[in-house]
Amino acid sequence: MSSHIPYPSSKPLNPDELIQQCANYHAFLEKRRSLRFFSDHPVPREAVEQLIMAASSAPSGANKQPWTFCAVGSLELKKQIREAAEEEEYRSYHGRMSKEWLRDLAPFDTDWRKPFLETAPWLIIVFRRIYEFGEEGKKENNYYVNESVGLACGFLLTALHQAGLVALTHTPSPMDFLTKLLGRPANEKPFLLIPIGYPAPDATVPDIQRKPAERVIAWYE
Repeated sequence: MSSHIPYPSSKPLNPDELIQQCANYHAFLEKRRSLRFFSDHPVPREAVEQLIMAASSAPSGANKQPWTFCAVGSLELKKQIREAAEEEEYRSYHGRMSKEWLRDLAPFDTDWRKPFLETAPWLIIVFRRIYEFGEEGKKENNYYVNESVGLACGFLLTALHQAGLVALTHTPSPMDFLTKLLGRPANEKPFLLIPIGYPAPDATVPDIQRKPAERVIAWYE
């Protein structure tokens, strides 16, 4: 039998207070945007550690916490990551991507060049841990790995926004080069490459709109 500890109780808010609190949080998150224009202003390692540990508080299947967050601040390693990512992105933009995909990307004004991978003070590369090594090197399964790591990445993005920092969820495909460059073990697979930092003074974002409630929510009351 596993032991349980009390959960801190909280007094329910009245409906108006609850609705207002939820609306305030919604308004706060509506300001979060993915950004491709970073300042090189430094972010302390201690702050990055706290952000990653906030992400690591996310729920996971059987509490296996099947993730590793690699925080890269080395200028040389960021340069190597950029070069390898751009090589894969060039192939994608010049043959791998369908015409429809390229059309859908057009409003974002992106191409295979990824200078932000060097400009951002930190790159956080999130790896999903497919299994663990138990006693005598025996493989032990992790559960709901993609779902768990996805939740942790969501926690990280909201923590970054709360801290006044910006990020980009970058997925150069394939991402095997990250495993090699960072020397990660066989039980880890790259999930997301997330540059983080402050926005550049002249940063811009695409003028896009999020779907309204009636296109997002299906009510069953």
